[in-house]
Amino acid sequence: MKKWLLALMLLGVSAFGEDAAAVAAPVLNSGDTAWMMMSTALVMLMTPVGLALFYGGMTRAKNVLNTYAMVFGAFTVGFIVWIIAGYSLAFGTMDGSLNQVIGGFSNVMLNGIVWTDLTNVELGQLYPKYVFVVFQGTFAAITVAIASGSIIERLKFSTWMVFVAIWVLVVYAPIAHMVWGGGYLFNEGALDFAGGTVVHMNGGLAGLVLALLVGKRTGYPKTAMKPASVILTALGAGLLWFGWYGFNGGSAFGANAIAGVAYLTTTIAASVATITWITLEYMVFKKATLLGAATGAIAGLVAITPAAGFVLVPGAFIIGITGAIVAFFGVMVLKKKLGYDDSLDAFGVHFLAGVWGAIATGIFAVNDKALLWDGPLKASGDRMGQIIVQLESVAIVGAFTLIGTVVVYYIAMAITGGSRVTEEEESMGLDESVHGERGFNI
Repeated sequence: MKKWLLALMLLGVSAFGEDAAAVAAPVLNSGDTAWMMMSTALVMLMTPVGLALFYGGMTRAKNVLNTYAMVFGAFTVGFIVWIIAGYSLAFGTMDGSLNQVIGGFSNVMLNGIVWTDLTNVELGQLYPKYVFVVFQGTFAAITVAIASGSIIERLKFSTWMVFVAIWVLVVYAPIAHMVWGGGYLFNEGALDFAGGTVVHMNGGLAGLVLALLVGKRTGYPKTAMKPASVILTALGAGLLWFGWYGFNGGSAFGANAIAGVAYLTTTIAASVATITWITLEYMVFKKATLLGAATGAIAGLVAITPAAGFVLVPGAFIIGITGAIVAFFGVMVLKKKLGYDDSLDAFGVHFLAGVWGAIATGIFAVNDKALLWDGPLKASGDRMGQIIVQLESVAIVGAFTLIGTVVVYYIAMAITGGSRVTEEEESMGLDESVHGERGFNI
């Protein structure tokens, strides 16, 4: 009897030990995995489809195909260099103070990451780290693609491809590390839910810097430069809006309530920004245009991006409305006043609305630990402290992007032997002169 009792006790201890080990071991969450894979696909859709159509429709008919190729090429090259070294520089770690700015080379070619690794274990959002790598890679690719909107119709395609490869490593990766990867701004408590500073400020300012360095298009601003197809631009805007649910919702890193918050605030901000833009158009020009509606929607989406999971309904309304006003001012007033040739208004829409969104996040973020992950108000526990940190992040990202983009531009130009197409190529249109094709065979 004692032997049977001892055997049962040992069996119970063994079973309990096995159960405890099973509980302790991280187990993949199929719901979060499916959500993150779907979100990644939505963000991928934004660049070689949504942004390419949005930009392509706004350019002149003789440059539609080249514009699409610039965006498509940016995605593919940007993602390749992300896998080679970009991810490691953004989310890797190194010893010493340099880790405040850059992640290091521990994960070059994804070295040290195996296919069974899970991410966000501490938050209980257990999905494959490979999915996280791809998700973040789509962000890197769309950021540099945004910048192309400022310099289409005159930049050499070869120079652009080289620029993309270097810029993702030298500019994007360090900024992503500083804000998201455990670097200086992350440690300061800067809030950027899905990329107001990392993506939109970064890409929009890089675009302006390139536009100033490359110079204006021949004939600008006296020559009429009508968009090839507003319908294509509107279609692109709709696809961007659709993809933005993965952009913002996926940045909750799981199928959870915060993703639901991001869905709601994203939709509110884009909707009110659309109405705000066409209202401003009607007040100024007595016309409400489809191009304006599409641009307003993107301005609202940009503005809400850094705040999407941190604010609720009132904040989303104010951020969306003001984002459209700020972008409208940048496109319709500032651009004309200063005379720079930002071809498709990447600076006016992405940078200016991104700056507003970054600051507004500090103003309207809900003081709730459940929403702010590490909160409440990570910076210092008070509202003004958070706003100051948001301003600091705007200043640091702006300075880093400005200097870094200038350096990368001259490196790319040296490698390819110049940056600008010839006058003959520009006059003919880059579709035929560069690619030997036409966007529209009519």
